[in-house]
Amino acid sequence: MATTNLKEADAAIGLEGGPVVDASRRAMLAEFWYYFRQNRGAVLGLWVFLLIVAVAILAPVIAPHNPTAQVRGAFLVPPAWEEGGSWDYILGTDAVGRDILSRLIYGARFSLFIGVVVVTLAVVVGVVVGVIAGYFRGAVDTVIMRLMDIILAFPSLLLALVLVAVLGPGLMNAMIAIALVLQPHFVRLTRAAVMAEKNRDYVTAAKVAGAGNIRLMFKTILPNCTAPLIVQATLSFSNAILDAAALGFLGMGAQPPTPEWGTMLAEAREFILRAWWVVTFPGLAILITVLAINLMGDGLRDALDPKLKRS
Repeated sequence: MATTNLKEADAAIGLEGGPVVDASRRAMLAEFWYYFRQNRGAVLGLWVFLLIVAVAILAPVIAPHNPTAQVRGAFLVPPAWEEGGSWDYILGTDAVGRDILSRLIYGARFSLFIGVVVVTLAVVVGVVVGVIAGYFRGAVDTVIMRLMDIILAFPSLLLALVLVAVLGPGLMNAMIAIALVLQPHFVRLTRAAVMAEKNRDYVTAAKVAGAGNIRLMFKTILPNCTAPLIVQATLSFSNAILDAAALGFLGMGAQPPTPEWGTMLAEAREFILRAWWVVTFPGLAILITVLAINLMGDGLRDALDPKLKRS
């Protein structure tokens, strides 16, 4: 009975993750949302991004046609509101009779998939390497950072093109190349954050308590370095979509008939002057998606960085 009473007392004061800890987390979330919503552009970007996610998830339900189906006699049909258009193809068709609206809807899936995979790879590898460089310093730090400097010395798209040329054209190889190009940003951010945290009192206390290097790096220090990494991950998400579209446009990313926005632009190059809709709508999809994500990134920066929080 006494043990039970002690546990209840500990929970009440938050020592066992009880109500006090939950209230603290709710307060932190409330504070985050308060500062995030002060940036109206960020809120708009969030809603647009959620809409794109919903469209991607519901693509099989809301897409009016099969995105790869070619319809004879429906080549380069203009949008429904133009002369010669049809409401069967609201945004028109491409040069082989595929519905552009359906391809845009399914293209959202590919773009979000690319962003998630690329950012996950870049974050996981970049954070691990950055923590090692910032914690151990010395020769390990020098070797890692000089390698990152070499990667950053190349234009990102050019380096991605070279890597895809070596690995071979394809969506998966393009994602690996883009992740490698984006990785140095996470390495440098993580290294700087770890260097700032490793000499603080709580880290020293953990060392005195007998914590090993692995625990100190990933359990003690890393959780306090996440704010800038979250912002960088958001901005890298949009960069990944842009780079994948660029590689697709150059024929080195997703291959036809994949309904990826960059590939759609590549297939429409020769019809720019006589079929504007074939180029315009995929370009607008890329623009809106990247802009929404960048606006979200600005809001996250305002909400997570104490120096930028508005009064």
